[in-house]
Amino acid sequence: MIGSDGRAVGKKGGDRSHLAFDPVPHREPLVAIIREIEALAGLRGGDATGATSAEASRAADERAFDAILRRHPRDGRGFFSRAEIIAGYRAFAAEESFAIDERSFVARIRRRPVRSQSGVTPLTVLTKPFPCPGRCVYCPNDLRMPKSYLADEPGAQRAANNRFDPYLQTWNRLAAFHATGHSTEKIELIVLGGTWSFYPEAYQVWFVKRCFDAMNDFGAEIDGREDAVPAQVDYDAFEASAPEGIRTGPLYNQVVQQQLREQGAGAEGSAAANAEQGERATWEELEASQKRNEDAVCRNVGFSVETRPDHVSEAEVLRIRRLGCTKVQLGIQSVSDTVLDAIDRGHDVRDTRVAMARLRRAGFKIHAHWMPNLLASTPERDCEDFDRLFDDPDFRPDELKVYPCSLIETAELMRHYEAGEWRPYEHDELLGVLTHALERAPRYCRLTRVIRDISSDDIVVGNKLTNFRELAERALAERGGRCEEIRVREIRRDDFVSDAVELRATTYASGNSEDAFIEFTTPGDQIVGFLRLCFPKDEGFCDEITASALIREVHVYGGALDLGARGRGHAQHQGFGTRLIEEARRLAKERGYRTLSVISAVGTRGWYRKLGFRDGTLYQHADL
Repeated sequence: MIGSDGRAVGKKGGDRSHLAFDPVPHREPLVAIIREIEALAGLRGGDATGATSAEASRAADERAFDAILRRHPRDGRGFFSRAEIIAGYRAFAAEESFAIDERSFVARIRRRPVRSQSGVTPLTVLTKPFPCPGRCVYCPNDLRMPKSYLADEPGAQRAANNRFDPYLQTWNRLAAFHATGHSTEKIELIVLGGTWSFYPEAYQVWFVKRCFDAMNDFGAEIDGREDAVPAQVDYDAFEASAPEGIRTGPLYNQVVQQQLREQGAGAEGSAAANAEQGERATWEELEASQKRNEDAVCRNVGFSVETRPDHVSEAEVLRIRRLGCTKVQLGIQSVSDTVLDAIDRGHDVRDTRVAMARLRRAGFKIHAHWMPNLLASTPERDCEDFDRLFDDPDFRPDELKVYPCSLIETAELMRHYEAGEWRPYEHDELLGVLTHALERAPRYCRLTRVIRDISSDDIVVGNKLTNFRELAERALAERGGRCEEIRVREIRRDDFVSDAVELRATTYASGNSEDAFIEFTTPGDQIVGFLRLCFPKDEGFCDEITASALIREVHVYGGALDLGARGRGHAQHQGFGTRLIEEARRLAKERGYRTLSVISAVGTRGWYRKLGFRDGTLYQHADL
């Protein structure tokens, strides 16, 4: 259950020391801190959600906040964390009758409001270490992690602390969000780790079900972590027993498979092995948990998995849709067969074309991964490759992660580096590629990340800066360039006049369809909300949507508000989503479609029903 401090009580499930804080013994300094923050809020001003109109105010608040903490130290020595102060507010609010409401208070002291300012709160979980079908030369061989991940990455550390158990990862992350003042009512579930499509189906169904169970329980103030039984596999032992060759050779699969087999963890994916580990659920059990989530307090409003182009069969597309997935992270890495061959990727560009066509035809959002500085490439070729990614209608992803290749000691790339066959780009070379990418990315695409968050200790040579996006944006501005991609234009917490927003549509060919990117923008071209609408040119492979126009995504920006909440000056719950749906209906009907279908997330089904959509098997539909 959730205790008086707003956090959970219990002892199982990984590193949970941050849940143990009891504010009651610290009442005097905590109340003093809260009173001073009240006064600070009154001086700075702000609306019902604590928003102010200038970034300078937030910077000033940070300085004032630090001074407050110094005046009221914890136990006369250290400082209270933001989570502890929020816990104190929640514990004492009823008795102290604070003048500032909880939403404003949390917004005032929250360290990383950007996490939930896209309108939803992203929650990342990792699957367990498991063999991967890839042989990519750049991929690290960290046996404690699913393929391509490193133990020093923040998300990977959280997963390892919870023994990769999906329930524990999800529940504990929700508790951390709640403690630090982030909304937990609209959750985008992001499942990472290796190649999702290569994991056994029984494991997939169980993993997703347990994530949904955790969201359902947390919203209902149920702590089911005591009943979670994470796999007792000692993943650290994988690393300790690794042969010497793992440092420079592609032995990950052999070692992980052998270790999993020895520990009875189902390396070969048999139903019996998964059952022994408790990692099995039926489709009916998953669907029951999904049904419960439709009306849960903590709802899933987006769900993505990651896989490879050569594993995106028609059957796989329909299977991940049945899991509730709405977006696929697709590791394309390059659209050059020369580069793909050099890195031993194991698929070609044609596989990427087919995979993206299938995913788009089924209504999925496509979140591609692209890597400059790969073996056999150059800065000039990378810029050409990026241009091809959006000039060719067969590609044109909705979102993109740009991951320049990093040299990790355990990757096979080390041998190419030592032989002089590969080198990391110089600072100015990499800056030129990333600046080119920012400038050329179209307004319908969101560059979610530029540079992967890899610890500098893990990188042998090359770039170790993590703020390259900032450097590239600055370089682009200095030369008079402009960036139009979605992330740079998001409204976030900025105030705006709703009557001044404009509706605009960008249409573009996308292989087997034509797409319309419909957006509400401010006079300054900030994006308030958008809808992705697909007009298929063929019947496809899913009978349910054969003759339908497809809504692939609806997203309204602004700080994530709780369900039904409203905030002056913010985009969410102002009717923009409904107006975008109305425009999609109009455009689809204008083009002769009789049905409009939507690839809805489990937690958004109710909203679409209110707008006249009826439930199908995998999609929801509205007659035009």
